[in-house]
Amino acid sequence: MKFIANTTSLVEHLQKISGTLVSKPTLPIIENFLFTVVKNNLSITSTDLETSMTTNMNIESDGSISVAVPSRLTIETLRSLPNQPVTFTIDEKTFQVQIQSEFGNYKLAGQPGKDFPKLPDTESETSFTMASETLQNCIAKTIFATGNDELRLNLTGVFIEMEEDKITFVATDANRLVKVERNDVKPGVKHNFILPKKALNLLKSSLVGASAPVQIDFNRSNAFFSFGDTKLVCRFIDEKYPDYNAVIPQENPNVLVINREDLYNSVKRISIYSSKSTHQIRLKLAGSEMSISAEDFDLSNEAIEKIACDYTGEDIEIGFNSKLLLELLGSLDIDVIRFEMSTPNRAGIILPNEKVKEEAMLMLIMPMMLNN
Repeated sequence: MKFIANTTSLVEHLQKISGTLVSKPTLPIIENFLFTVVKNNLSITSTDLETSMTTNMNIESDGSISVAVPSRLTIETLRSLPNQPVTFTIDEKTFQVQIQSEFGNYKLAGQPGKDFPKLPDTESETSFTMASETLQNCIAKTIFATGNDELRLNLTGVFIEMEEDKITFVATDANRLVKVERNDVKPGVKHNFILPKKALNLLKSSLVGASAPVQIDFNRSNAFFSFGDTKLVCRFIDEKYPDYNAVIPQENPNVLVINREDLYNSVKRISIYSSKSTHQIRLKLAGSEMSISAEDFDLSNEAIEKIACDYTGEDIEIGFNSKLLLELLGSLDIDVIRFEMSTPNRAGIILPNEKVKEEAMLMLIMPMMLNN
């Protein structure tokens, strides 16, 4: 059985789904791509058993077949070739794959497609769509705040909370929290689940430049994302997410309104002088002036900057981890922020100063105890 494909197009499709591949898989066959040819369509699948991706492209073929081909050899061979049509010849008995180009022939040991793990079925009556740019934006604004501690598995993913007329993305590592709520997405159902970081990173990168809306389905254990010629299936993190609303302080009388970039740049400069173990900086607010300082007692280094600001509330001195604060401020794409605080031992809240009609965003950062 033979089919003909263009190298540039094929490499693009292979690279799109290659992120699921792992170097030392528990099941040897998942080191392969699954090629499924039906008429003039080539479907390519890769999986790590938790996350699976499939993409489709047009080809010329003289039949139908399902074969597992070595991923590394295939992608490296095709990547080394200039843009040209190549012919794949597959022995239907031995599943040996031969790639024929203008330069020569390359033989690979394939395996029967029936041995490749089956992808889960949606089995879902619930489906809704989301603009690809909106989904990518929600992932980008939350995924960096997820945790890395495998002992707290529920915090290593992004919590998706759906209601009839809105969807909420939440991420926390117990030191900071990000919550993004979109009311222009209508799931039409009340449900929630935790999506793993790897799947969301793959989804985020795949959505770059995508214009087609994303169809989202889910069942008891998996979420299904379909957009353009690509599908991604991922297994939920089977854990209970903490009650994130319980940690968000409601009364925050001390309010700082400031240009986000000015604050970011000042914190970045001052953080150079902070302790390399704690990254602690100190914010002191009094009247219409804020001072940002840091000191490293071990090396006798210190720095302080003063910024004019719009501040309402009692004088306050509060410490934060500069590394975490910079990541929060750097992830925002707005000019002016509201930094709301209550006491030096309670979380600070960062909000956009002007509300966006479709989106409500909240960031929380836990303070650090100051050594006076």
